[in-house]
Amino acid sequence: MSRTHTYRLGVEWTGNTGNGTATYRGYERTHVLRHPSKPDLAGSSDAAFRGDGSRWNPEELLVASLSACHMLVYLHQAALAGVVVTSYTDEPVGEMVEDGDGGGRSRGVLLRPTVTVRDATMTEAAAAVHAAAHDRCFIARSVAFPVTHTATTLVEPATGEGPTASTPSGAPPR
Repeated sequence: MSRTHTYRLGVEWTGNTGNGTATYRGYERTHVLRHPSKPDLAGSSDAAFRGDGSRWNPEELLVASLSACHMLVYLHQAALAGVVVTSYTDEPVGEMVEDGDGGGRSRGVLLRPTVTVRDATMTEAAAAVHAAAHDRCFIARSVAFPVTHTATTLVEPATGEGPTASTPSGAPPR
């Protein structure tokens, strides 16, 4: 069964300093992403492209979307597999390359999740769940560049102890 989901939002450029885009340096790249039932999200271009580095840029949002999608699908797949996840963090890295005509493209994104599971008997299954998450993430399946992951699985510490049983895993590029 196929279902279609539609996502609507608003984007408003807020960087008109008085003369619009009369000159390349005469306007700001700031904008706001809006949705009627969510907080506004302040955006800009990357600071390398005259943007405001204190705001989210589209490239960061793309990397964040890939990371969040993998995490949410991973948690779902872990629950189905009987893997009890007690903590999940990620420090993803995306790379964009500029080309000679003023454009560019994403070269790839590396997800680096660290997952903590309830006990050591779950580490192998927890590592394997990343492949299922990778294959089912809607966003990763939609982009035209590789999305890979290098995951670490930790075991929830017993009271008063540090994490144990670190197990790295990875997936081939898409």
